[in-house]
Order: sequence, then C-alpha cells, then structure tokens
Amino acid sequence: MMVYKTKGVCSQEIHIELDGDIIKSVQFIGGCSGNTQGVARLAQGMTVNEAIKRLDGIKCGPRPTSCPDQLAKALKLAVAQK
Repeated sequence: MMVYKTKGVCSQEIHIELDGDIIKSVQFIGGCSGNTQGVARLAQGMTVNEAIKRLDGIKCGPRPTSCPDQLAKALKLAVAQK
C-alpha cells in the first residue's frame, strides 16, 4: 500500500493499493467525506493511466489543486517508483 501526503487540500493523505496497473482501493484521510468516497469508488478497478488522464488538473474552487488532482499526483508518483 502506498501512502501519499496531500498538499493544498482538506484531506491529509491518500492510501492507495494497486494490483499491477489496476487501482484496487483508494482511501482519503480527511476531506469532504462524500466527495472523497465517490472519487475513491469511481477509481477502483480503473487503470492507473486512465485515472490520471481523468483526474489530473481538476481544481477545487480557487485552489490550484483538488483531492482528485492529488490522487492523480499520487498515481504518477506510484508509476515513477516502479
């Protein structure tokens, strides 16, 4: 399991479990519970590259990032560490 410390959002970290290039599970710690649970469930079963493509660059109001964008950043890091 990978633990990613988020930056610039309400959630504090993201726990990610991968099975090869498939997202097995995602859990946000903190943040807007309903939104982060929704993003986590939607990402489950998706390929890492597809999730990055869909989530990268999403902003939250005036913030330059969001919880989905932070998930994309975490997934990019996971790919780079392979």
